[in-house]
Order: sequence, then C-alpha cells, then structure tokens
Amino acid sequence: MAIISSEYKSWIGELKQRIRQSQIKAAVKVNTELLQLYWGLGKDIVERQKLAQWGDGFLKQLSEDLMSEFPEMNGFSYRNIKHIRQWYVFYSQDDIIGKQLVSQLEQDFFSVPWGHHILIMQRCKDMNKALFYVRQVVENNWSRTVLDWQIDSNLYERQGKAISNFKNTLPAPQSDLAQQITKDPYIIDIMGIRQDMEEREIEAHLDSHISQYLLELGKGFTYYGHQVHLNVGGEDFYIDQLFYHVRLHCYVVVELKATKFKPEHIGQLNFYVAAVDRQMRMQGDNPTIGLLICKDKNDIVAEYTLRNIETPIGVSSVEIYDQLTADYKSSLPTIEEIEAQLRDCEGD
Repeated sequence: MAIISSEYKSWIGELKQRIRQSQIKAAVKVNTELLQLYWGLGKDIVERQKLAQWGDGFLKQLSEDLMSEFPEMNGFSYRNIKHIRQWYVFYSQDDIIGKQLVSQLEQDFFSVPWGHHILIMQRCKDMNKALFYVRQVVENNWSRTVLDWQIDSNLYERQGKAISNFKNTLPAPQSDLAQQITKDPYIIDIMGIRQDMEEREIEAHLDSHISQYLLELGKGFTYYGHQVHLNVGGEDFYIDQLFYHVRLHCYVVVELKATKFKPEHIGQLNFYVAAVDRQMRMQGDNPTIGLLICKDKNDIVAEYTLRNIETPIGVSSVEIYDQLTADYKSSLPTIEEIEAQLRDCEGD
C-alpha cells in the first residue's frame, strides 16, 4: 500500500531525523534510547492512525521506508513495527499509567531489554502483572529464559502469598517486606527430585543444586547451610536449612516437611527460631523469621495454628516439577528395554 500524502511525507521526514539523533545517543545508552524511540514511534503510529484514519496497511509502508533508510538497524521489520504499536497500546490503556511510565517508571521500564518486553506483553494480559515482571527483571537481572520460567511458574500469583503472622509479630515495614519474600506454593524444578522423597533426601538434593533453589527463593537470600547444629541445654538439634536475608537483615530458618501441614510442626520451628535468636542473632540483626514448607496445607488450619504464636512464621506448600515432561518420558526406553539391549550387545 503506497501512501503519498504530504502529511505522511512530512511525518516520515521528522521521524527519520529523530532516529538519526537516537543513533548518536545510543552509543552511550543503547537500550534506553532504543526503547524510548520505540515508545515515541508507537505513540505516533496510534495517534496518526486515529487522526488520519490510516489503516494497518500503512505499517508495511512504514517498515519498508525505515528499513530502506536505516538498513543497519534490525528493529524496523513489519513484525517488530506491529510489536511496537502493540506495546504502546498495551501500556497506554490508561492515560494516567501511560504518564507514570514516562516519569516515575522511566528508568526501570526503559532499561528492560526489548526481547523481555515482547515476552512479557505476549504472556501477560493484565498491566499490573506485566509491570510486576518488568520490576522483577530490573531487580533480579533475569535472562529471558529465567523470565519465561518465572511467568510459566505463575510467580505473580505466588509472590507474598504464604500464610503468616508477620503483621502481628513484626513492625509495619518489616512485616510487609517479610511477607513479600514468601511464595505459595514454592516451585522446585530440579532434575532428580521425586514426589516420594524423604525430607533429608530433598534437603541433600537442594543443597547440591543450591543456585537453582536460591533462584526460586528470590533475591536477598544468602545460604548459611543445612542441618545446622544447635546445642540447647546440652542437647543437640539440627535445623533443616538456615539462610540470612540481606534486605531484611535477619536469619531465616527453613523447615521442610514431606507431609501435609500439622499444627505440631509450628512448635518445632518456633523452638529453632528462638534458638537462632538467642545464639546467633547479633546487634543490628532483626528478629529471626521461620518458614515452614510442607508438601500440602490446609490454609484455615495454618491460620488457626499461627494465631497466638508470637514468633514470626510463614507457612507455604511446595510443588515438585520434573523437568522431563510426560510426553518426553514416554519416549524414553524402560529399564527392561535398556537391559535387553545390553544383553544383545554382549551377545555380539
């Protein structure tokens, strides 16, 4: 579709000049300048389609003109031009939010790589959910693969959802931050973990895959160790896992239970938290937090159990994912088939 109106020619001339200026600035701030350019382009496209009643056919013409003028730039394909328009439309649904993006969120929003933005836009239909992942990418420096996994694991729906008594046991700023570091459920996606594993087996496996485990726990967790020894009254006790959270400035005691939540689990965790507070907490540290991760839980039972507990404790469930999908597993040979093939090889 050829567009020969003087209005289009004037606009495309101005646009080319803006792109040239952006190329100069891009040497210093590549991604930010590029995304600001895309934002302005998306805004122009939407406004001109509305005022001049240009149909989507003009996007192909625009793409051809820009690629011809800037052959060294890869962002002006017809497909990406459509992404740019969709991106602007998605985040400017509400004028107030659109203005916030250009002001309050500018530094974070425009620092996220374009490929990440496309993924977020394609996977998130709700703007608040999308902006949540934008902030998470900035805070955690996620690759696109990690971002894809976090969206797939429904992090937005899980973040801060543990049953806890933090509001009643911690001061306001600390209680809100403590709640936000929790998830429910926690997703463990590590090759080799089975649904029927005992607690000690799961601990050992997580310990050997600590980098993946820390990714699921979230930013701020520093690993101290597992089966951490405590001596109380001359008796020996061992904490499943101990962390220090650098943002909360406190120890976090994690107890793993391969069974459904029971009220008596809280008594054991409460004891461990008290012992860490007494023996390990230093001046400047905030109160130790307990986190109980169970195979399953009844939320009402957990809430009742925590009601009169003065120690800050959260209760979450866990889902164990096997990285091998069912379809892929079905294509693998069985143990019997492998043994038969080995026997055949030995016979040869």
